[in-house]
Amino acid sequence: MTKTQVLVLGATGRIGGVLRSFWPAGAFPSPVTWQARRIGAGPDFKVFDPISEPAEFARAVRGRTVLCLAGPVPGRGEGDPEDHVRLAEVAIRAAGEGGGGPVLLASSAAVYGAAGGVLDEGVPLRPLSDYGRAKARMEEVAARLADQIGVRVTSLRIGNVAGCDAILGGWRPGFMLDRFADGRTPRRSYVGPASLARILGDLVARRDLPPALNVALPGVVEMGALLDAAGLEWTPRPAPDSAIEVVELSTRALGTFTRLDPSANLPATLVREWQDWQA
Repeated sequence: MTKTQVLVLGATGRIGGVLRSFWPAGAFPSPVTWQARRIGAGPDFKVFDPISEPAEFARAVRGRTVLCLAGPVPGRGEGDPEDHVRLAEVAIRAAGEGGGGPVLLASSAAVYGAAGGVLDEGVPLRPLSDYGRAKARMEEVAARLADQIGVRVTSLRIGNVAGCDAILGGWRPGFMLDRFADGRTPRRSYVGPASLARILGDLVARRDLPPALNVALPGVVEMGALLDAAGLEWTPRPAPDSAIEVVELSTRALGTFTRLDPSANLPATLVREWQDWQA
């Protein structure tokens, strides 16, 4: 059986760092090409700018599945949010011209915004943040272009990744966390680094993914419980009216393409995966 070859765009970012830790260790045993925009990323990288060097991009895509993790990161004050759209467009065009694909685009749970209930992939998107709106627009443009040129595209709506998030990853002394009237802190869908690497390894090997797919573990995790499990001190503050209590992603569709272990979403397990990755 032919092994899936994968090109990972934005491999020097946070999720790229997770994959570079776990995939060589066997979470994805097939050939992987890592992309960066700057020389010095490492000897295993292809160095090119996907937006300004489309011909180089098309050559790199040839015969490969594309996993696009590239794009401006919220809170870092760098990059144009529209780059999410531009990167999706050039990735799809490169796959069409270079005989590659499918293309998997890293989206975010932020596209759901304040939508309530357990969020499956068919609910209307209601993004609240600039980042969420940029990702929602990326998904819309990508779906339209993919249909026009005949490239399979899936937008992966990734939940909070333990250690790449604003809670474990963003903790600092004096950390404050919203607490609601019922005494609970925000609850979110989470996935640990090792679990994410395994799940993405399963997904990039598929050719039958839907246009959008949530990526998380079943259930939700309370952020205060996550910090407690990590032994990180925090101070509660009254949650503002604009705060979202729960963002729970449905993993029903995801479970048809990969194995999901509900126990991996326990705070202690998420913290252990994060600490093992850091070590």
